Amino acid sequence: MPGHGEHRSRRGAEGKEEMNCCAESQILPAELQSADSLRGCLSCQGPSHPVTLRTMLLMLKPEFFDQVGESQYRFCASCDCRVVYFSRERCFTTDDLRIRVGLKEKDGLIPLCYCFGFSEQDVREEIAAEGHTTIPQRISALIKERMCACEERNPSGACCLGEVARAVKHLMQEAR
Repeated sequence: MPGHGEHRSRRGAEGKEEMNCCAESQILPAELQSADSLRGCLSCQGPSHPVTLRTMLLMLKPEFFDQVGESQYRFCASCDCRVVYFSRERCFTTDDLRIRVGLKEKDGLIPLCYCFGFSEQDVREEIAAEGHTTIPQRISALIKERMCACEERNPSGACCLGEVARAVKHLMQEAR
């Protein structure tokens, strides 16, 4: 089992190690995916899941690094809560991050896929031009090529495909 914050990997045909960050339940160690994963955000009681220290440090503004401490943090998945990361001792909000958290944004350029740079606007434009979007399939193809870096680029520390699918469904309904 990988250590805290590591990706699982496997040996490819050429013997090189390949990353597999989008495989189910492989970003976080099993002990972090326990029944505790049902614990809600301390601010809104909304859904949350554990997030690695590595992910947090890559997202936080540098002035907050020394405030992180040793606690296990969680990502608040509620779109109506400004808290992004929380522990029993500390919360970090959208204002404390270097990037926008698409899930928590209501307007402007809303990021969907952090690895490949797709936004809600990209999906909206493709739907307007073509009547549908191939962005989820393009992301899936890139994931299969092992080109993703979800833990390092996505504030949730997880694969974006679920959020992309929800956004596409909503935007397709909106376009009708």
